[in-house]
Amino acid sequence: MRIEQLGDGEPEIAVIGSIHGDEPCGRDGIEAVLADPPDVQRPVKFVVANEEALDAGVRYLDTDLNRAFPGDPDSDLHEERLAARLTAELADCTVLGLHSTQSYDGMFALVDEITPMVRRVCPRLSIDAVVRTEGANEGRIFSAIPATIEVECGYQGSAAAAENAERVIREFLAATGVTESDPNAIQDSLPVFQLRDPIPKAAAGEYEVYARNFEAVTEGEPIAAADGKQIVADEPFHPVLLSAYGYEDVFGYTADRIGVLD
Repeated sequence: MRIEQLGDGEPEIAVIGSIHGDEPCGRDGIEAVLADPPDVQRPVKFVVANEEALDAGVRYLDTDLNRAFPGDPDSDLHEERLAARLTAELADCTVLGLHSTQSYDGMFALVDEITPMVRRVCPRLSIDAVVRTEGANEGRIFSAIPATIEVECGYQGSAAAAENAERVIREFLAATGVTESDPNAIQDSLPVFQLRDPIPKAAAGEYEVYARNFEAVTEGEPIAAADGKQIVADEPFHPVLLSAYGYEDVFGYTADRIGVLD
């Protein structure tokens, strides 16, 4: 774990990247900001989390770090020890977490609940949607540091994801008062979705997806296929994190559109 800071004093704002070692965009976005640092009005810390997994080029060494919070400092597992260190390091901070996917080339946010902080910050980010994960946070960073906004920055390993990460960091710093903000840089009617159930994926040699993330799926509509066998929706929903090969045993998740952030 590497920690850098801009500004003097004890930070209440933090940015964390590369919780997963196969998602370098967080590290790259942080390093781009530190290479051209903004003038800060309050201190902020930057954390490159799972350096060992980054160096190994794998998602994790022993277990998924974003399913290991709040962690265990005495664990035999690297990520459980690291989760405990991160929990202590980020306690009482408002946090931006940076991720990437194999399912979506734009940016969207995941949050625990729609809090006043989320309402204040998310419309100031270049994101397409907000996904509330309430009820599905066991082991995730939200379970230890609920004042966290996770942003999926684009396709895993892409240059665009790294560029998006830098962009959203700078927007987050402005939205949280670390840097000067633009009062006009606010989105209207940002859609909000509630995450629901996973979409199971059977073992197969080839997978396809037909539905598009955040676009409504109707009952009976084909959404994916495993070795040519189609999976159809048994009720209406909006797909989130839907991809052919992003997860081993699920295609993605169902969600309900529940409103907008004004």
